[in-house]
Amino acid sequence: MRIVVIGTGYVGLVSGVCFSDFGHDVVCVDKDARKIDMLRSGKVPIFEPGLDRLMIRNVEAGRLTFTLDLDEAMEGAEAVFIAVGTPTRRGDGHADLTYVMAAAEEVAQKAKDYIVIVTKSTVPVGTNRKVREVVAAANPALDFDVASNPEFLREGAAIDDFMKPDRVVVGVETDRAAKVMAEIYRPLYLREFPIVTTDLESAEMIKYAANAFLATKITFINEIAALCEKVGADVKEVSKGMGLDNRIGKNFLHAGPGFGGSCFPKDTKALARIGQENASPMRITEAVISINEQVKRRMVDKLLDLCDGTFNGKVIAIMGVTFKPNTDDMRDAPSLTVVPALLGGGATVRVVDPQGRHEGEQLLPRVDWIEDPYAASQEADLIVILTEWNEFRALDLGRIASSMKTPRMADLRNIYTAEDARAAGFKAYSSVGRPDMEG
Repeated sequence: MRIVVIGTGYVGLVSGVCFSDFGHDVVCVDKDARKIDMLRSGKVPIFEPGLDRLMIRNVEAGRLTFTLDLDEAMEGAEAVFIAVGTPTRRGDGHADLTYVMAAAEEVAQKAKDYIVIVTKSTVPVGTNRKVREVVAAANPALDFDVASNPEFLREGAAIDDFMKPDRVVVGVETDRAAKVMAEIYRPLYLREFPIVTTDLESAEMIKYAANAFLATKITFINEIAALCEKVGADVKEVSKGMGLDNRIGKNFLHAGPGFGGSCFPKDTKALARIGQENASPMRITEAVISINEQVKRRMVDKLLDLCDGTFNGKVIAIMGVTFKPNTDDMRDAPSLTVVPALLGGGATVRVVDPQGRHEGEQLLPRVDWIEDPYAASQEADLIVILTEWNEFRALDLGRIASSMKTPRMADLRNIYTAEDARAAGFKAYSSVGRPDMEG
C-alpha cells in the first residue's frame, strides 16, 4: 500500500519509518527543506535509539522516500497520515489545530481518487469531524473517509512501542475506511496485537484520557513523596508496595522532579480546556497541572536548603536536562524551571547531558556545557541528578565527592541512597520522598 505521512517530526518520522518496515511504500512530506535534505542524506533530525538504522534500511530497500512535493507524494496514495504539530495555544490552553487543518485542506486539493485521511497528531475531541468539513469544502467531488489513529509512543522506546504495541486505536466512520486501516496494520493483526476499532470521538478521547491518567499517577506519587519526607517514610518502598497491587500497577509510580515532555503537559492542558468548553470540568486533571508545577518549584527549594539558603556564588553541576533519558527532548522539562532559578540566584551552572545540548543551548543560556560528569564536579558546591541517564547510574561517587568544594548531592531521581552517599564521603545528600542525610 502507498502511504503518505505529512510531517517529519517525532510522530511522523517514527510512524513513516515503521510503516515502511511493515512493507508499505511510504513517502514522508515536510515543508522544511533543511530537514528533508538531512533525511535524504541518511541523518535523523531527532534522537531516538535505533531510528537511524531502521530508516536507512528501508530507504535502501526502496520503501521509504522523503519529499517537499505533496503533489508527487499523493500519486497513487491510498492513505494520508497527518502528523503535524498541535502545540498548546497561547492564552487558552487549547491545542492549536492550524497545521492540521492546513494539511487537510492541502490534501483535499491534491487528491484525485478515494483516500483515507488519517489524523495521527493528538487532537481535541471533534477534530476529525472538522477535518471532514474542511476537506469536503476544499474539494466537494473528492471521495474520501477520515480516521483517527492516535499515537502512543514513548520517547526513547518508540520503535518497540510501534512494532509491539499495547494496542492500536483506530476511529472510523465506515467499513471501507476500517478495511484500509486494517490493511495498513495487517502485520500487527497477524501477530494478534490488540486493535481497538471505534468511533472518531472515542478514539480521540482515548488518547487524552490515557495520558491524563498516567500524568495523574506521576503527580500522585510525587505528592506522596512530599508527605513521606515529612513523616520519615521511604517513597520507593511505598511505590513498591502500591505497585504490587495489580489494580494499580508499578509503572509511573517513580517519584521525581515532575513530568515534562511533548505529551503530558500539552495533553493535560488540552483535556482541561475540552472539559471547560463542554461544561464538564476535569478537576483532577486541572489539579495535576497545578501540582506538577508546584513539584518543580519544590525541587528548587530542596536545592536551596542544600546550598545554605543561597545560590549566590555557588557552583552547581547538573546531571541531565532532558525531560527523560534516551531523548533530546526538553519540552517542559523540570530543568527549565530548576536551572533558571539557580542562575537567577547567582549560581554558576555546569550541565552534563548526553543529548540535551542541541536544544539546551537555546533554552538554557549562560550555563557551561561539559562532556564529563567528573570534570563538571570539580570544585563544585552541589551536584544535582535531574535526569536518570544510564551514564549517571554508576558514577564513582567517591571520586566525585573528593573533587568537590563541598560534597553535597541532590539525587532527584532516587538513583542512589543515603548510605551510598555517606560511604562515598558526601556531607549532605537529599533525594525525593526519602529521609535526607546530613553530615
